[in-house]
Amino acid sequence: MRTATRRFALWRADIEGSVCAAPEECVRQLAEREQVTVVLEHRQHGVTPIRAEFASTLRQDVEWEFTDIVWPPDVRPGVLVTVTWQAAKDAVVVRTAALDEPMRVDGVDYFHEYDPKVVTREFDPGKSNRGQVLNAVRRQGRVFDDGSAVIPEDRVNLGRGAKAAFLLRNAVDQLIREGFLTRVEGSVDSSGYPSYPPADGERVADMLFYAPLVEPADFPGEGDGDGEHGDRRDHWVRGFVRRLPPGAHPSERQLSAHEQAVEEEQIGAGELAPGYTFVKRHHRHG
Repeated sequence: MRTATRRFALWRADIEGSVCAAPEECVRQLAEREQVTVVLEHRQHGVTPIRAEFASTLRQDVEWEFTDIVWPPDVRPGVLVTVTWQAAKDAVVVRTAALDEPMRVDGVDYFHEYDPKVVTREFDPGKSNRGQVLNAVRRQGRVFDDGSAVIPEDRVNLGRGAKAAFLLRNAVDQLIREGFLTRVEGSVDSSGYPSYPPADGERVADMLFYAPLVEPADFPGEGDGDGEHGDRRDHWVRGFVRRLPPGAHPSERQLSAHEQAVEEEQIGAGELAPGYTFVKRHHRHG
């Protein structure tokens, strides 16, 4: 019995376009059908099981994909789906996999297994100056398997002229204060492709390094929100621990700020783990 199983990460365009990538092995048999039944097996917010059927068609855009799939609201860009087709069965089955515990990635709650690289690429940081800088790092830079990203600083701009340079400097400084970015020394090859840590024989370059803030989240009803924490209004952000780029260390000021936060019971007790820094309480702009 012919069977095809493939795992795909959903992109924002898939969710908004109500489509899902199709395994190549099923194309020959299903492409001529006027209708293909696609069954979605999913746990809402990682808890409540649901099963939905869609009368789909198989079409070729850039790649082959199933159409007319209504993705549940808790399916975020980057969520992984397993698509299974068996020649002897009528339906194609699409499954998400719930996380044991929800995770919050830069303020957005994920209840299902996800691809960190796609999450980094697909996050919408907004149109502010800081958002444009963060967008450049995450979408134009080199993204690593854990979702971190790096880009040569001279490739990031907000336009030409002294005013644009001033706004860029302010935006980068703000993102560094907020813990989103760190300045590091990397390298670029002859084509301009960045590496961090620096690679032997390549030109050294100043880089902006991004690491996602990943922390435990609450199931709906347990915390203070509705599972979507991407609110970009001006607000105060409490101090938190964040991962540093490989080989980097917290400054004395950051170590002192962490000790003070522990003493004032703003965060849990304990020393900073190697490779982490402390970002003190700050005002975040939308």
